[in-house]
Amino acid sequence: MNVYDSARMAEVLAPLGYAPGDGPEDADMVILNTCHIREKASDKVYSELGRLRDIKDQRAAEGQQTVIAVAGCVAQAEGEEMLRRAPYVDIVLGPQTYHRLPEMVARAHRASQSGMRHSGVLETDFPLESKFDHLPLQRQENGVSAFLSIQEGCDKFCTFCVVPYTRGAEFSRPVAQVVQEAEALVAGGVRELTLLGQNVNAYHGTDTAGRETGLGSLARRLSEIDGLMRIRYTTSHPRDADEDLIAAHGEVPALMPYLHLPVQSGSDRILEAMNRGHDAESYLRTIERLRSARPDLAFSCDFIVGFPGESDSDFEATLDLIRTVEYAQAYSFKYSSRPGTPAAGMPRQVPEEVKDERLARLQALLMEQMTTFNEASRGTTCEVLFERTGRHEGQLVGRSPYNQAVHVEAPAHAVGDMATVFIETCKPHSLAGCLREEGQPKGDPREEERLSA
Repeated sequence: MNVYDSARMAEVLAPLGYAPGDGPEDADMVILNTCHIREKASDKVYSELGRLRDIKDQRAAEGQQTVIAVAGCVAQAEGEEMLRRAPYVDIVLGPQTYHRLPEMVARAHRASQSGMRHSGVLETDFPLESKFDHLPLQRQENGVSAFLSIQEGCDKFCTFCVVPYTRGAEFSRPVAQVVQEAEALVAGGVRELTLLGQNVNAYHGTDTAGRETGLGSLARRLSEIDGLMRIRYTTSHPRDADEDLIAAHGEVPALMPYLHLPVQSGSDRILEAMNRGHDAESYLRTIERLRSARPDLAFSCDFIVGFPGESDSDFEATLDLIRTVEYAQAYSFKYSSRPGTPAAGMPRQVPEEVKDERLARLQALLMEQMTTFNEASRGTTCEVLFERTGRHEGQLVGRSPYNQAVHVEAPAHAVGDMATVFIETCKPHSLAGCLREEGQPKGDPREEERLSA
C-alpha cells in the first residue's frame, strides 16, 4: 500500500514541477512515507528525520530550501508529537489526505517566505471526501505490473493492530472508478494488476445501479478488460472470503492461483485474544473451499509468534496448522507492542528469548515448505509475464502465476509479453529456465535437442 501511496503523491505533485529524484541530498522536497506495523516504527522515523535535518541545514547554508514532509501511518498516529519533537519538519499528513499535498506545500512555502517561525502544516484528520475523488485517473506507470488501491481501512480491530486507528473505517471505491483507472493503466502498457486494500476482500463498492459489489464480481469485471492478463489481490482476511469470491477463483483465468490469506496463529485461544473473529478450523475450511474451487491454488500467510499469553502448546498449534496447509510463502514476526492497542496492556507478555526461539523454529519450517514448493517447479513449464531486464546481458525477469521471480534468457523486446518457460533451476527466492517455442513438446527442451542430435 505504501508503494501505491508514494506513487500517487508523486503524481499530485507533478503539476507543481516536482519529479522523483535519486536521493535526499539534492532534493527540494523529501517525503518520508511511514508504516506503523513493524516494531519501533516511530524510533526509525525520528532517526531518519535526524539525518534529513542535517541535509536540510547543509542545503540552507548553500541558499537552497528543502521541504521535509512525513506521510503515512506514523504521521497519522503521532502528528502533533512529531511537530513538537522535530520542529524542522514542514508537513505532516495522514494516509487519507495526500490529495491535499499541493495545498500543503503552498502553505509551507508561504510560511517559510514570511521569515516567521511556524509549527509546520498538519493534516491528519479523516476528511469527509474520498481522496480518490481528487486523484488523477491517468497514472504515469512505466512497468508491466501495477498496484491499484480499491479498498482502505479496517473494521476488524485485531488487538495487536493500529490500522483501524491510522487508516480509518473500511471504505471501498465505486466499481466504475476502479474500472476506469484499470483501463487507463492497461492502455498505458500494464498487463498485471494487484488490487490493494487493508482488507481487500472486504471490498463492497457500488456499481452504476447503486448495488453493492464484492471482490469476486469486481475481478470478473476487470478480467473483461482487453489486454489485462493477470489479476492479484492483497491483503485478505479469512472472514471475508465469501462464496462468490471463492467461486471466482475457479471461474476467472486471469485471477492468479496464489493467495495471501493471513491467519497469525494456529491456536484458538490466541486467535480469540487477537480478536480475529475466526478459529483455526474455520480457517482450514476456507482453505479447503478455495482449493476445491481452484485445485492448483497456493497460499502465503502472516504469522505472529510470542503474542501475550502464548504458551508452548499454543505455539505448537501454529506449527500444526502450517504443516496442514503447506504454504508456498509466508511472513513471520515476533509480536511487538503497538502503543494504543489492546494487546499492549495484556498480561503475560512473552520474554524476548522465548520469542526468538519460537520464531527460529517457525521460520525453519516455513523455509522448508517454501523450498519444497519451489523445487516442485523444476522440470515443469509455466507461463511467465516478463517485467524487466535482468542483471546479465540478454536476461529478462518475470513472474510465474505463483508470483515467483523467474530469470530467462530472452530478447529485451519481450518485456510485457507472456511466454511459456521450462524451469531448470530453483533457488530459495527465484527460479530460472529457458523459453519454450510454440508447439514444442513437453519435457526438457535441451535434453530433447541433445537426443535428436
